[in-house]
Amino acid sequence: MTAPAAAVVTVSDRSYRGVRADTAGPVAVAALRDAGYRCDDASLIPDGTEAVASELRRLVEAGARVIVTCGGTGVSPRDLTPEGTARVIEREIPGVAERLRADGAAHTPLAALSRGRAGVTGGTFIVNLPGSPRAVASGMPFVVDVASHILSQVEGGDH
Repeated sequence: MTAPAAAVVTVSDRSYRGVRADTAGPVAVAALRDAGYRCDDASLIPDGTEAVASELRRLVEAGARVIVTCGGTGVSPRDLTPEGTARVIEREIPGVAERLRADGAAHTPLAALSRGRAGVTGGTFIVNLPGSPRAVASGMPFVVDVASHILSQVEGGDH
């Protein structure tokens, strides 16, 4: 049986322009690979609603079953990852985003500022994480833990 495909998207104007290295995306990629997913290196896109929505649609169409975004979940004017994600997901899973914020609060009170979303579209699970490598490292164990169950459920699996 072939391992399911996963993808990581780093949403950052500065990383996209090459001004700052992507330090969060590789953390998510490593966690997915360690969990047995086929996962290319993270793609880099600029901030913005349409940039996020377009990249998510492209990855869904390419067959990604799990997509993790890193960055763009805060409150600055260009932090529009949740808005782009909302254009793509068909059914939101608010408990996943709530849990990620709660777990992050154990490390920093700023975790409450993340507006990340999680949900499914077709047979793909999409989740937004903050752009901090520490937040990604903190959140990925939970993402990996729930991903296989979510994928089973969207395929009609039993509880």
